[in-house]
Amino acid sequence: MFSRLLCSNAPDWMIRIIADELKYESAVLKTGGLESLSGCVPRGIQFDTYDFRMFPPLSHLHAAVQRTDGAQVQMQTHLIASNFRQVYTTGNEMRRHSKKKHAALLLLLLAGGFYLLRHSHPIGTESVSLNLTWKAERMVSMESWVEQGDYLPLNVTYRLLAGAPSAQARFLCIGLSSVQRRKGSYLMPTLVSLFSQSSSEERSSTVVVVLLADFDARWRTTTVTDIKSEFSSELERGHLLVIHVPQECYPPTAGLKQNYNDSPDRVSFRSKQNLDYAFLVHYSSALGRYYLQLEDDVSSAKNFHSSIKKSVEEQEAKKTTWATLEFSALGYIGKLYKSAHLPLLARFLFLFYQEMPCDWLMSHFRLLLTQKEPIRVKPSLFQHVGTFSSFRGTYNKLKDEDFEEGVYSNPPAEVFSDMSTYKKHFPKLAWDAGNGFFWGRSPEKGNHWTAVFSEPRVVTGITVETGSDGKDILGSARVELGHGAVAGPPERKTCQGFRVLGSLKDGRFAMREVDKTYASASSCLRLQVTAGQNDWVVIRKIRIATKPM
Repeated sequence: MFSRLLCSNAPDWMIRIIADELKYESAVLKTGGLESLSGCVPRGIQFDTYDFRMFPPLSHLHAAVQRTDGAQVQMQTHLIASNFRQVYTTGNEMRRHSKKKHAALLLLLLAGGFYLLRHSHPIGTESVSLNLTWKAERMVSMESWVEQGDYLPLNVTYRLLAGAPSAQARFLCIGLSSVQRRKGSYLMPTLVSLFSQSSSEERSSTVVVVLLADFDARWRTTTVTDIKSEFSSELERGHLLVIHVPQECYPPTAGLKQNYNDSPDRVSFRSKQNLDYAFLVHYSSALGRYYLQLEDDVSSAKNFHSSIKKSVEEQEAKKTTWATLEFSALGYIGKLYKSAHLPLLARFLFLFYQEMPCDWLMSHFRLLLTQKEPIRVKPSLFQHVGTFSSFRGTYNKLKDEDFEEGVYSNPPAEVFSDMSTYKKHFPKLAWDAGNGFFWGRSPEKGNHWTAVFSEPRVVTGITVETGSDGKDILGSARVELGHGAVAGPPERKTCQGFRVLGSLKDGRFAMREVDKTYASASSCLRLQVTAGQNDWVVIRKIRIATKPM
């Protein structure tokens, strides 16, 4: 009777979910007292073993259906189907069906049944549900002593709004929290940047967790809809998860003590942000070997995942204690943790949520884990792009000066300088990829730093950065391109002639579209010192972009 009711009255979307989401192919379903659904459900169902402890109780689903409308039930059923997609297999052998296999399909059918029982009467106006309610179980890792005995329990309930967690931990879990802003929205471009700047291989070992931390249900619903539309493939493959924590899980965020003379609304904002991060970190602790904290208004460098992996391998090879690697100089952007430390970090942020901003707490956490000094990895892999802050919508112009968006593209070259080199900070380190730099003693007028290309190149862009923390800046120098390489000993190689492109300002130089004013091929790049200085000089980075001749 039930199956006949479903076949004859179920809306098309219900049948499409059962058919398309689970992709049935052949055979006939019969489950105990249920009649065959071959009349409306495509054939071929065979479920693999499924752990129902990870699945919310049927009573929760029933309650959700009772207080929502058809649109909500549709979303709930999609969520069920996405969970089942991981555990079912299609085939022709239908002779063996366990009770668990039957229960899995029965749950889907009951969802449709609840919908039919509630909506079998005519409805004049269909309301849009704003209550996204799907209780999610948090994956647990036993690497941390906090989790091994459930010490210091963190009482929080999660709602899984989109995606389905993989049972296998990835190499990297990326977490970011997002709230509704008064001006602008950067979440979607941030996600586009994360996925587009990663190769398919890198994406397969990454999961991005987005916490929608705003309590406005309408905004959450709209945002989830946009994410599902834009990132359906990433959601289906388990590369993206969207979660929410109900307001009742939060301790008070108003009427708190005003440390550092912050205004009451500023204290409330940063305290709520600390709690958002605590809940996000807690949920993400078993999803990857390493955890990267980002904000929802950043752009990513090309192949940032591989750069992070390389830095981790280098750091681990040193056999020294570390708690945090920093891939950005700004705020709580680009901070990498070992996932084994996340249960402690979550509780640390939660316990001291009203004391100070999250990036300050992060520094204290690092010290507590006996890492005395920050470990900054350059160039930075993430850039802050938000123009307006999530707090009051105020203008925010913060930029990371160490960020490099593209792939390192300097051509092969011989590099030398007639400035006296300090220790092993050779001139070529400013040209090569990585964190190295050239460090020279007090330069005199006429000194130079020169790169002679292995082959002539048409230069399209140049960036020069000198100094370190405001010191050892090259105060007076011009940037020149040369043509016609002259052979000779390495220290005396040069070009026949040079053309001045410009001068350093505050130790920096940047020029784009160089080829529009200097279209011919170049063989040399030179920094020519135009005035001596007592201070030593650090040339941190010289980068050029080129195109074929």
